Amino acid sequence: MGGCAVVVGGGIGGLAAAIGLRLIGWEVTVVERSAVLADAGAGISLHANGLRALDLLGVGEAVRAAGRAQYTGGTRTPDGGWLARMDGAALERELGTPIVGIPRAVLHRLLRAALPPECLVAGAEAGSVDRTDPARVRVLVEGRAPLDADLVVAADGVNSRLRAGLFPNHPGPVYSGSTVLRAVTEHPIALRADFELTWGRGAEFGHIAFADGRAEWHAVLNSPPAVRHADTLAALRRRFGDWHDPVPALLDATRPDAVLHHDIHELVTPLPAFAVGRTVLLGDAAHAMTPHLGQGACQALEDAATLAASLAAEPTVASALARYDAERRPRSQSVARAARQAGRMGQQLAHPLAVAVRNTALRLAPSGATMRAVLRHADWTPPRLG
Repeated sequence: MGGCAVVVGGGIGGLAAAIGLRLIGWEVTVVERSAVLADAGAGISLHANGLRALDLLGVGEAVRAAGRAQYTGGTRTPDGGWLARMDGAALERELGTPIVGIPRAVLHRLLRAALPPECLVAGAEAGSVDRTDPARVRVLVEGRAPLDADLVVAADGVNSRLRAGLFPNHPGPVYSGSTVLRAVTEHPIALRADFELTWGRGAEFGHIAFADGRAEWHAVLNSPPAVRHADTLAALRRRFGDWHDPVPALLDATRPDAVLHHDIHELVTPLPAFAVGRTVLLGDAAHAMTPHLGQGACQALEDAATLAASLAAEPTVASALARYDAERRPRSQSVARAARQAGRMGQQLAHPLAVAVRNTALRLAPSGATMRAVLRHADWTPPRLG
C-alpha cells in the first residue's frame, strides 16, 4: 500500500515519520511552521529503543558515528557523592548498544539529509485538517494552497493544534511543576564522565559529553510557570554555584545567549486514541511526557518506525492506523506515567527527610538496579518493515 502523506511538524518525530513513509513507497510533504530550519536545541541521549528505531529507518549508523557513547557516569548528590553508577559497557552487552549522546542540531541535520529537499516546506502553518471526505484529507495551510493527502501525520508538538481539533474536549497539556534550562558549551570542556545527573532538593543538574569535546548541560527546577530571569546564567550560578565539579565549569563555559529556557508541559490525561479517520498523532502531540526518563524523543522514534511498519503490513490505512494505535498507545502512555513518577521520586522531591530517604534507598539498592531500570523502557524490539 502506498499513498500521499502530509506530515505536520519538522521535529525529530515528524522527520523520522517522513523517512519511514518514504521507505515504504509513500510520497511525503513535511510542513514546518518555522521559516528557517535552524539547527537549534541542546543535546539528547538516545537509548537502545530510539537507536533501534533509527536503524529500521536507515539512519542509525550515521547517528552513532556522529554521537558519543555513554559508558561512564551516574547519579550524584550536590556534594559529589554517588547515589548510583552507570555501567555503559554492561548495558551495551545486554542491549547491543550503549546510550548515545548527540547534539539535537546534529540529529536534526542527519534526519533532514535522509529526505530530498523538496519534501520539506518551511514557513508554513497548518491551521486545520478538513476530514469531510472519508477517502481523503485536506490540510489547510495558512497563506498557501491546501494539501490533499491519503494520510496526515500530526507531529506538531506538545501544543498540537491538530490534536486540539481532533479532541476538542480533551484538557490538553498541563504544567508539570518543573522548568528546564539547557545549553551546549561554547568550547570543549574536560569531563570525568560521559553522562551525569545530580539530584538536589527540587532540582537536577546533568550533562552529556559530545564527540567534539563540548557538552550539553541541563538544569531542571521546581518552579511556578513563566518565571524568567534578566540574567539567566547569574541565577543559575546562585542556585548551583556550590555544587560539585564540573557543574560550575559547565556554566562558565556557556555563552549567556545560548541558554534555552522552557517550562515542561505534559499530557497528564491520556488520549483515548492516537488516530481519528486518516489523521494520526505522533510524538509529543500524542504523548508529551516529562524528561525524567530521557524517553521523549525515543518514543517519537518508536512511533515513526511503528507507523511505517503498520502501513507496510496492512491492506488499508484504517487497519494500519488501528494497528499503530494498539501498539503505540499502551506503551507510550505507560512510559509517560513512569517518567512522571521518576520525576516525583527524583528531581521534584524537595522535603529534606524525603530526599534523605530516597538517597539512602538508592545507595543501598542491589547491584544492577540502575541497568534494570534502563532496560525496563529501552529494551524494545522494532517491528519488521515490509
